[in-house]
Amino acid sequence: MFTREVGRLSFAVPIPKTSKGRLKKQYFQPMTLLEVECDVRQRVQLQKLKDARLLTPYSSIPFSPDKLAISLFVAEFLYHALRSQQQDQLLFAYICSSMQWLDAASTGYANFHLTFLMRMSRFLGFYPNLSLTPIPSPNGEEGTVYFDLREGRFCSLAPTHSDFLQPDEARLIHLLMRMDFPTMHLFQLSRHERNRITEVLLQYYQLHIPQFPALKSLSVLQELWA
Repeated sequence: MFTREVGRLSFAVPIPKTSKGRLKKQYFQPMTLLEVECDVRQRVQLQKLKDARLLTPYSSIPFSPDKLAISLFVAEFLYHALRSQQQDQLLFAYICSSMQWLDAASTGYANFHLTFLMRMSRFLGFYPNLSLTPIPSPNGEEGTVYFDLREGRFCSLAPTHSDFLQPDEARLIHLLMRMDFPTMHLFQLSRHERNRITEVLLQYYQLHIPQFPALKSLSVLQELWA
């Protein structure tokens, strides 16, 4: 679990086989928002959970195949991205409000995971530098700008290493940086563009977080919105 007060914690939770127990099995589905009671012991690897209650019950995520696929992807992503994350109440609030937004949305959430991953990098310290961006010239054409994935910045010359994006894909990153949850439906992306941006974002995280692996849920997510 990623907690507001302590950060990441691991729990050993006995799940009762009957429906009469206080700790329900459905409480521990990926990305469920909980209010929990526990005594945190610093030198204990697996904490004991005293009680758990739903903080905000989901009304649509468990019943929507598309939203469920997105939430499973986000859960796997966060499992690796927050591997050693300490207390960060702003980050906790961001994750919590993002999932509540997804649950409440009826349409226009196809770009949710792209927006979530991009804005998440701000909390982890490697949000792209905007000092040089693909700004259109008066004749409507954009200058040649690359995106250096290692440095997290746009640049006018191609880096000497291989971890960079060509100008056409660098413009997609700039487009992504303009998205937020209320307006992201206005940015029309093809399935190919959406999948490519997802791959680039994961590569970006792999370059900035040690031992960040390939995600198993990516293949499921790529099948959405054909």
